[in-house]
Amino acid sequence: MLLTGAQIVMECLLEQGVDTVFGYPGGAVLNLYDALYEYRDRIRHIRTCHEQAAAHAADGYARASGRTGVCIATSGPGATNLVTGIATAYMDSVPVVAITGNVTRDLLGLDSFQEVDITGITMPVTKHNYLVKHVERLADTLRSAFRIAGSGRKGPVLVDIPKDITALKTEFTPRRPEPFPAADLPPDGQLSRALAMLRSSKRPFFYCGGGVVSGGAAREAAEFAEKADAPVSCSLMCQGGYDQSGGRYLGMLGMHGTKASAEAIKNCDLLVAAGTRFSDRVLCNAGLFARHCKILQIDIDAAEFGKNIDVDWKLQGDVKSILARLNGLLPQQDHAGWMKQAAGWKRDFPLRQAGGPDEVTPQAVLETLSRLTGGGAVLTTEVGQHQMWAAQYYTFRKPRHFITSGGLGTMGFGLGAAIGAKTAEPEETVVNCAGDGSFHMNCAELSTLARYSIPVVELIFDNRTLGMVRQWQKLFYGGRFSQTDVDGNTDYAKLAGAFGVKALKIAKKHEIEPVLREALSSRGPVLIDCLISKDENVLPMVPAGGSVEDPILEM
Repeated sequence: MLLTGAQIVMECLLEQGVDTVFGYPGGAVLNLYDALYEYRDRIRHIRTCHEQAAAHAADGYARASGRTGVCIATSGPGATNLVTGIATAYMDSVPVVAITGNVTRDLLGLDSFQEVDITGITMPVTKHNYLVKHVERLADTLRSAFRIAGSGRKGPVLVDIPKDITALKTEFTPRRPEPFPAADLPPDGQLSRALAMLRSSKRPFFYCGGGVVSGGAAREAAEFAEKADAPVSCSLMCQGGYDQSGGRYLGMLGMHGTKASAEAIKNCDLLVAAGTRFSDRVLCNAGLFARHCKILQIDIDAAEFGKNIDVDWKLQGDVKSILARLNGLLPQQDHAGWMKQAAGWKRDFPLRQAGGPDEVTPQAVLETLSRLTGGGAVLTTEVGQHQMWAAQYYTFRKPRHFITSGGLGTMGFGLGAAIGAKTAEPEETVVNCAGDGSFHMNCAELSTLARYSIPVVELIFDNRTLGMVRQWQKLFYGGRFSQTDVDGNTDYAKLAGAFGVKALKIAKKHEIEPVLREALSSRGPVLIDCLISKDENVLPMVPAGGSVEDPILEM
């Protein structure tokens, strides 16, 4: 059938099972938006207030659902406004297809109005990108974009389409998406060596990274922990990848990990690391990390082996398939004494925030939220202290229920991500945990919540400061709090009301539960202004250059 380029984009989105796109219209994508009007009964479009939020929403949609998220922006500043969101997805291996418009082909390279070389700009932060110069190649280009984004180590792909391409017509032939090829398993010899390491270990420690979640390997990881009879820690990106209500779970590992996990890494004789890139926030000091044990690393990306730390043995491939194979071959292990020791560390070094009789602490808020939701809410976060508190104090039970910017650390990520997550999974309770600093970066997206009646809870930990920066200034810069106090004149209730969002407030400890109950039962978006002390810190903490084995427990 003869279709315009814009119609071909819509047909390709439908081929790929896309039901929602996030974006913002502009001159170079007018043909695409005209086609979106034509296809409005089959493809939902959510217009955010800013293109960056559209990218974050596509990211949140992908993380919550496991499907590829899609965002659209016009040329020039519209396209560049996507870049932070694309980089966020790239750092955390999230499948997103970003579609941008550009000036017509005859104006490319002439510094035309709202022209930018977006493929050149995004080359370092995409798995691949395309500039489509022939309408006959548009369909196959889009199909390739989705295949690249969703296969192997997932990540974002950008497709830049000049405006005249979307107006030209060509023959379009529908095609079903091809299934992704099955991941190859490592050779038997490599698996045998890994099994020998596991059988000879007396004190194994299992560390799960974000690849466990993105690879759909949560069930296999749980079975492996039982088979290996090992305590478990998860990275920030893997919160919920292992059920944290179980006795094996010791908490996060790394800069703001638990003392129990620090003791486990210090005393284990084998660290099994699955789906993790060993980021600097986990290693802290690579030369002091896991000095007393062997390391077995499982990862889909060969580039991650030896990049940040040397390991004793590596298994390359899909983490789900490898863990399933190991589970089938590994005899049941018994490390009762080691597990008892790990349980003792967990008991002796609990996470605890002090507070006055009626003082609001993040721990009290998040533990109450966890109890009220049964650990089943989807929590998105901005970046800062509140992000770490959410990971520390909410008991995650399921994968894809903690959505945060781990690699890039993008303030302003969470509210857009919450819009995407709730759109992808409308039956889930979605709460965005924010600091007041991050909230000021994306507060306009409250109007997006109101416009589409998206029932997200925006939970602001309001300490009138850029808390994580202030914490570092307090520890390492002599208490010189340069530019970290947030403007205290923002009336969050009035701001929320102006956008059409219900506002609630928590100022005393006894208000925590009733306010959370009211917010969770609301059918529309709700903002909670939760007042906390600016001196509340994220602990434990490993200072720069320090060993993950020796975190600071008090300040």
